[in-house]
Amino acid sequence: MLTPHPTLLIGPADWEPAHMPREEFTRRIDALWERDSQAERAIVFGSPRHHAELAYLTNLTPKLEAVVALLSRTGEHRLFVGGGVNMIGAARPLTWIEQVLPMMDLADAIAAGAQRSLIVGADYMTVGFRRTVTEAIGAGEAADATAHVWSQMRRKSGHELAAIRHAHAAMTAGWMEMLESFESGVGVTAIVAAGEQAANAAGAQDVRTLFSLDQGRTLRPVSTVVDQVLDPLLVYLAVRRFNYWTEDLLLFTDRRDPDPVRQQGVDALDAAVKLIKAGTPTRDIEAMIAGAIHPYRSHPLTARAFARRMGLGLEEPPYTDVGSTFEEDEVYSVRVGITDGRKRHHVISEMIRVREDGSELFGER
Repeated sequence: MLTPHPTLLIGPADWEPAHMPREEFTRRIDALWERDSQAERAIVFGSPRHHAELAYLTNLTPKLEAVVALLSRTGEHRLFVGGGVNMIGAARPLTWIEQVLPMMDLADAIAAGAQRSLIVGADYMTVGFRRTVTEAIGAGEAADATAHVWSQMRRKSGHELAAIRHAHAAMTAGWMEMLESFESGVGVTAIVAAGEQAANAAGAQDVRTLFSLDQGRTLRPVSTVVDQVLDPLLVYLAVRRFNYWTEDLLLFTDRRDPDPVRQQGVDALDAAVKLIKAGTPTRDIEAMIAGAIHPYRSHPLTARAFARRMGLGLEEPPYTDVGSTFEEDEVYSVRVGITDGRKRHHVISEMIRVREDGSELFGER
């Protein structure tokens, strides 16, 4: 789900080897070299906004300016940090890589040798930054390995699944506090803020929220104080911990009269989750959901994607599209959006892990 990016990432992001040991990153880098048997190094770019691949290989999430990892097949790995030498000390606790250097040294380090390089995250670079990297590579050969890393990121290891469960626990703490605030009768902003604070208190590294003021038709970020008391209230909450994300949408209401449109969406989601297993074509689930919500339409929020891969990014590439299949140990946010086009608009979601024989829920609605 697209949410505003904070000006500064302030949550705890230190590397914690007890949760993500160094061997996990070594395994990932070893798999990176499978992209090109001749490559001697990899240039991995990350920014505060786009850093899933960098975090996957180094654990570091840039907070202010760009960071580049220069990974070596046979030598020592190095990190180049933007923002001046004062940022080096702040970056060291965020990664397992020991050599942390200022960004001003990057071009010379790349130019030192005409090795064959892999590049990861080049599309996130500014035009000027990419030109600097290209010129530094010079006559050396380079191949884009971003898609290869995306493929690696799809199947989650045991450590990654544990990180997602920690994030899910922090998200649940946020939901519980939101529910309590809703039942107390406070306004929308107070409800959302209570959930964010609870998630942060539970160790969240980052928290993103959206809410609806028009009974689920649209979602918006908190940009001003909204004291309005709404029932029902649809809220989106995404929480990151140990670099891994979870998300959910929940409807708060005291109304006892059932909404048949929403219930049809809930039933469609339950049916979809039960059908998903390793090897299931995404087009089959998409068609099943469309049939299950008939005669209603898909909500605009889910019309183009009923599922998103979850992990180090809120919309982790490669995105789910027609023609792909669910793979074992992938983690998804599965969503069903349903609307009558007039007054009833609902989006329901579920976090799942794909298994060979089915799917595993990360939590109950």
